[in-house]
Amino acid sequence: MFHVAEDHEEGMTGRISRPPLAPRMHHAFSTEGRMAASPQFEYRPQQQRMAELVGAALDGNHALVCEAATGVGKSLAYLVPAVTFALEQKRKAIICTHTINLQEQLISKDIPIVRQLVGNFHAEILKGRGNYICPTRLKRALNESADLFSTSEAGELKMLLDWVAETEDGTLSDLDFTPSARVWSLVCSEPHACTPRRCPPGSRCWYQDVRRRMEQADVIVLNHTLFFTLLASADETTAEDCNFLFPRDFVILDEAHTIENVAAKAFGLHISESNIKFELGRLHNPKTRKGFFQLLGDKDGIREVLQTLENVDTFFREAEAACKFNALGREFRVREAGLIEDTLSLPLQRLSLRAQKAGDAVDREGTKLELLDLSKRLTSIRVGIKAFLDQENEDHVHWVERTSHENRIVSFHTAPVDVAPRLKQIFFSSHKACVFTSATLGIGDDSELNYFRNRVGAEDARAACIESPFNFKKQMKLYLLKKMPQPSDPGYLEKLEHWITHFVDLSSGRAFILFTSYSQMTSLADKLEAHCDKRGWRLLVQGRGMPRHQMLAEFKSDTHSVLCGTDSFWTGVDVPGEALSNVIITRLPFAVPDHPLTASRIEHLEEQGLNAFTEYSVPEAILKLRQGVGRLIRTATDKGICAILDNRILTKPYGRAFLASLPECPTEIMQ
Repeated sequence: MFHVAEDHEEGMTGRISRPPLAPRMHHAFSTEGRMAASPQFEYRPQQQRMAELVGAALDGNHALVCEAATGVGKSLAYLVPAVTFALEQKRKAIICTHTINLQEQLISKDIPIVRQLVGNFHAEILKGRGNYICPTRLKRALNESADLFSTSEAGELKMLLDWVAETEDGTLSDLDFTPSARVWSLVCSEPHACTPRRCPPGSRCWYQDVRRRMEQADVIVLNHTLFFTLLASADETTAEDCNFLFPRDFVILDEAHTIENVAAKAFGLHISESNIKFELGRLHNPKTRKGFFQLLGDKDGIREVLQTLENVDTFFREAEAACKFNALGREFRVREAGLIEDTLSLPLQRLSLRAQKAGDAVDREGTKLELLDLSKRLTSIRVGIKAFLDQENEDHVHWVERTSHENRIVSFHTAPVDVAPRLKQIFFSSHKACVFTSATLGIGDDSELNYFRNRVGAEDARAACIESPFNFKKQMKLYLLKKMPQPSDPGYLEKLEHWITHFVDLSSGRAFILFTSYSQMTSLADKLEAHCDKRGWRLLVQGRGMPRHQMLAEFKSDTHSVLCGTDSFWTGVDVPGEALSNVIITRLPFAVPDHPLTASRIEHLEEQGLNAFTEYSVPEAILKLRQGVGRLIRTATDKGICAILDNRILTKPYGRAFLASLPECPTEIMQ
């Protein structure tokens, strides 16, 4: 480890006094430090500076908000001081990133490098409980498959049994097929059936094994959704010395630009018509005539399930009829309590009690546990429906969503309008070591990162903005349009097609075309297909049946391909090298203001006397534009062009803020 002096005596707290971490990180990331011994090491003063700042935050038990632009090498810049601090102070490091894919990348790529530099330590990856298979539940499901599963579902169980004998991971990521939701729900880890007592060491229960190893781990890697879900479920039984999830832990939040929305979802309420039917189907599925009531021969229970399913249909059709959905037909904001009469809670309560009594009466422990768990789930749904209809959470926005396909599914949602007070209490109200970092937290000349800090309650946290070491003046060229019709004007799509094909030709394919409108993307994709076919380029279009990860793999392997994508391709995509040499932004990415959560945030700012457009809409669009443009240059050897096909960046006063947020590079304005 990075020790520059002998250990001092252990203090009363059990922590060992050592020289400050920041100067040791400065030396470690210097040309004479331990890092330089690695043949892959490239001295970057930006990375060195970030490692110092992280070390100071951990040593001082304070919060740090740090923007580290692409190329800084932020993963090592926070991992090396975090691991060193965890080992020396005997504290647990929580490393939290945005997705499971990024978790796995940290574990498989970055943490092995840190081990070579710091020494051996214990790191564990934790995924949401529902990602792990439980062999105990799988065995029970197989034993009762005749009454619980159809023939095809039973076939899936046998495939899972073969996989369990070989897998080292035990999670969905390691499966080479996708099991049906119903099958997986009855074999994945769940609190009622997958416990340390029922799944002891040696039982090959991966979730319980991970939980046992976590107690001894120095570093735990998880994703934002799981982290905030666990925080949201924390209660008064949490240990007094628990900062976040474990005694005396500290947290590094990577990809921190996403946490406002992730936290809002985790702290909210979500009730789906399809989920209710799914849970009822575990008691009795009218299509397959399988389920726990079938297993028990409970004909009255089966009739009650069928009646409740009718109640579910009636209830949600009434809810749908009571809503005036927005132009896209997807969301309706509910502003007052009592949207419709609660005709569903009583049937759910009766069925919950019936499942509970059936569970109490059955002898087989596995079946008993499943029925009692289903009873609790139905009770939770009933309580949630009441909370939604009565609008019990006054600081939440309430809305109804429906899917756009023919068999429309309706769901209820709530989310806190402003998560800053709660995040402030969790992270910033007392002396806690935590680091928030991302490549995009600032909005142009906002070097103090005030916008992000205000959104998450971090006004008093220390802030730093570390620039990229890349030479954008040599690696990137920006194209802007002086004239461009508005989307509502005649001829807009023709003009957009003209400029897209022009810039795609400049880069010989090898392009991301990023849209803000799915319908606009599909309209243009049909026209672009013929253009790409003539040149022998493959056109990949989001929403045409290929999963996102497969689209990226195909794009990387086919050097001259072109990819059309919407929201999910603006962020978190890493395509280094010549495969991605052109990023085309069709419109400035302003959020649709009629989504209930966006609308409520705008209203909240206006109630405070603020200009919501300049205080929220513009900054959010700048952050997303920076994410989109940031897909282009990923390494010091990458070169490419970026074209922004929205002339508002030149013609509107707020356009200057967008331009100020982009890398300084040669710019050509097209007439």
